[in-house]
Amino acid sequence: MPTLTKLFSMQETAEHNSKDDCWVVIDGKVYDVTSYMDEHPGGDDVFLNAKGKDAQEEFEEAGHSQDARDLMETFCVGELDPSAATIPEPKVISKKDDILQKIKDLPIQYWAVPAVGIAVIVGFLYLRK
Repeated sequence: MPTLTKLFSMQETAEHNSKDDCWVVIDGKVYDVTSYMDEHPGGDDVFLNAKGKDAQEEFEEAGHSQDARDLMETFCVGELDPSAATIPEPKVISKKDDILQKIKDLPIQYWAVPAVGIAVIVGFLYLRK
């Protein structure tokens, strides 16, 4: 007797996004990896960063062995519903890039005050000699 495959939307899988409840999608299959997160050699961040998208590319880039692929199948809970709408991929901006952009967007008067202050201090130190 064939087994029925449970279908999940990407939105539904993306809701399981914590260390205590984590699902990932790889090649259209949905995996509940909650119980494996502490044992994963790459750490739990790998799974938490894969939420809301199909992580097939990242999985392949990591070069998993056949044993890892076999183990992965034990965590399969269903498949991604191809008819369900996908959620948009979040735009990731690092804090460093965000801070640099904010600095670049500052008006000139915010740059002038520190520049004049530095010039006054350097002039004062020069005249003291």
